[in-house]
Amino acid sequence: MAQTLYFSVLLIALCSLSECIQHRYHYINIMKTWTEAQKYCREKYTDLATVNNINDMKQLMMSNVWIGLKNTGVYKWKWSLGDFVRYTNWSNGDSNGRDQCVYMRDGSWHHQDCNMKKRFICYNGDKGFIINGSSVSWRDAQIFCRQHHTDLTSVRNQIENQQIQKIMNDKNINEVWIGLFSDSWEWSDKSESGFRKWNRIEPNNPDTEKCAMVLSGGQWNNVPCSLSYTFVCHEDNLILIQKNLSWSEALRYCRENHVDLVSVDSEEIQFMVAQVIHRSSTDAVWMGLHYYCQMNLWIWIRGEVVCYQNWASGNKTKLMDCNTEHRAGAVQSGDHLWISLPQSHKLNFICSRYEE
Repeated sequence: MAQTLYFSVLLIALCSLSECIQHRYHYINIMKTWTEAQKYCREKYTDLATVNNINDMKQLMMSNVWIGLKNTGVYKWKWSLGDFVRYTNWSNGDSNGRDQCVYMRDGSWHHQDCNMKKRFICYNGDKGFIINGSSVSWRDAQIFCRQHHTDLTSVRNQIENQQIQKIMNDKNINEVWIGLFSDSWEWSDKSESGFRKWNRIEPNNPDTEKCAMVLSGGQWNNVPCSLSYTFVCHEDNLILIQKNLSWSEALRYCRENHVDLVSVDSEEIQFMVAQVIHRSSTDAVWMGLHYYCQMNLWIWIRGEVVCYQNWASGNKTKLMDCNTEHRAGAVQSGDHLWISLPQSHKLNFICSRYEE
């Protein structure tokens, strides 16, 4: 099939800054237990509400409603900002902590009781890393960073780790809280979001209060799952299709049943893809990216050139022989990096439900 069927010949040269959000929230004004609410949401929508960041939380400013967070008793490390934990720099393998928070010293990471008082480092978007010289608990540091900046900082790679340590050295500061913490709470849809907005004294009573709800003012509380409240469901704007299809077959499926194959044209969309890809049954999933041989160019199916990108090493520049095969872009299920594959490969894929 001619490649011109897949996209408009008119190219949009500017980067696309997508305004779509990951979830559409639906308030359900019916009193149910947490398990009943979960069952209802899974039947009618996608699942009980997952909250990935403060922007999601702004949509949920309602009182006494269930959300999809539940205590499983299994502890995992998570970033306050909601990033995935891919890079770590533990001191001497020091990575086993229960209800612990992480600080940096001499470039290495250590965990400690979250109530200990330390200086801390916030992340503030384009302004980068900002150290605060006050000594406070991890929770108070998180509250301050969210009120005055964006959040306690994530450290996503060795370069950022070195940048933070340089700032600490310049300020003559030995230890700072970073945004990594350990807890045993998990979202109903199995997403890895580490975003939490607990009321100051919560969560408590872990043996009997295992489900999360939103209080007035947007703070969270943990209560017994057997209580009855109204609740919030979410409907994903991205959906993983667990069918093994070629790229062109996946494109046709998405356009016939949803809107399109997903265009991962921003870091926000990349994060959204990472939230759903963990359910895939293949090592990679198709996205709406393909190689346009006539122009020697990678391009999104809507006609936009690639601006944001997340290629695995060597894949973008891999030699293309358009006489023998057409290639398209896929996202690896493990590390979420992009790879180039022949369009004939059979993979799961991600459709977008978002209308431009």
